[in-house]
Amino acid sequence: MSSLLTLDHISKSFPGVKALTDISLQLREGEIHALLGENGAGKSTLMKILCGIYSPDAGSIAIDGKEQHFHTYHDAIKAGVGIIFQEFSLIPYLTATENIFLGREITNRFGMLDSTSMSKKAEALFQRLGVTIDLTEPVSHLSVAEQQFVEIAKALSLEARILVLDEPTATLTPSEADHLFNIMRELKSQGVGMIFISHHMDEIYEICDRITVLRDGCLVGECEVRSTDVDDLVEMMVGRKIENNFPPKALHTTSEVVIDVRAIQLTREAPVNSFTLHRGEILGFAGLVGSGRTKLALGLLGATPVHRKDVLVNGRAESLKSPADALNCGIGLLPESRKTEGLVLPFSIRENITLNNLAKHCDVGFIINRSHEGQVVDDLMRKVRVKAPDHECPVGNLSGGNQQKVVIARWLNHNCKVLIFDEPTRGIDVGAKAEIYRLMRALTNQGISIIMISSELPEVVGVSDRVAVFRQGRIVKTLAGDAVDSSNIIRYATGGA
Repeated sequence: MSSLLTLDHISKSFPGVKALTDISLQLREGEIHALLGENGAGKSTLMKILCGIYSPDAGSIAIDGKEQHFHTYHDAIKAGVGIIFQEFSLIPYLTATENIFLGREITNRFGMLDSTSMSKKAEALFQRLGVTIDLTEPVSHLSVAEQQFVEIAKALSLEARILVLDEPTATLTPSEADHLFNIMRELKSQGVGMIFISHHMDEIYEICDRITVLRDGCLVGECEVRSTDVDDLVEMMVGRKIENNFPPKALHTTSEVVIDVRAIQLTREAPVNSFTLHRGEILGFAGLVGSGRTKLALGLLGATPVHRKDVLVNGRAESLKSPADALNCGIGLLPESRKTEGLVLPFSIRENITLNNLAKHCDVGFIINRSHEGQVVDDLMRKVRVKAPDHECPVGNLSGGNQQKVVIARWLNHNCKVLIFDEPTRGIDVGAKAEIYRLMRALTNQGISIIMISSELPEVVGVSDRVAVFRQGRIVKTLAGDAVDSSNIIRYATGGA
């Protein structure tokens, strides 16, 4: 199999940071090549060099044996390189068709936009993906998964011979991910070479041929998928063995109820649900995508309106009409999209941790005591183990795992006793996942209670003390003890029980 792409001895530095050191990677025609590493290992930097967004300090790029010099992303596109970014690069007020052909619009012989031709080509792309969406709607009106498929269609429209897919399944359901994998297999049969970045090991073993592993900006090794097991890959990525991703569960659970949801009904037609959350436990919310887990949590917090709600917090009736009410009752939310809903990325770690509780750090006259604020923030950073140069570091510079820890520190700064984690490890590498799990268990050992919403079955089973299983907006079963296993959850979630 001939070499399609060669990255040879690539190095890249930023002020104060050596991002990549002497990285080489070879991609063959018709190959799906996995690029693995923890957050901050250098994967995205290497791909941005390949796509002309960054220029390397040293090293070279060759396609079909011919050296390339990319000064812009458009240079890479012209050479047949396409990328599906982890962060969407769509214009929200444009339609899917307009986004796909942005900057490459089709015109007629009079120089006018040929909307009909663009629509037909866009329809053909989505038929190829096996996805149906409204091409006339602005993409801001589409679901996250639909927006992801617009990104994929946009990359396919470039007829790229080299395709980079950076966490493309992070927002997809299992069936949508299967659609994507079928498309990747078809592209592979056509000789397209793909670099696939994912934190999900099962995806690597399902779709990839070879693997390159980076750690701390250095090349650790390359191997064939069929001759490598998961434990070896994890050790290559994190530099140590992770014998058990999940910390031990609570030996004894308390009967003290901190939240008693006697009844919650999202709409007049929706089912009435009820559940309890005990002190110091992790209650998992499991179910298929669209089963209503997040909607119920947001309704509980008062972030979305509900038809009916009867809730006791620490034995006292609370209306929880808004997230502010929930916060006053000691309930905090770590949203699924931490970058857009949980953090202000340009702000520092200090500002993100204290922004909703500045009064705690004020002297007389509402003047912020920066010394006190900084000391509290430093203590919290140590407590949740945020890895950063100091508390003035912009949150946008941190890895996904450390960003998640900053959100946790914010709620601890507010003395929250109940935390709702929505997809707590999405987009986080395997080593950081283990840290988040240990931190969650450490919090429960201190008496904090956690509701964890997750689409990853191993995570639900490995972390939760009890699991509320959702199907079509209804909690159909609450599992505890030995009954918390994958087969039980799947059976109840799909209606097979």
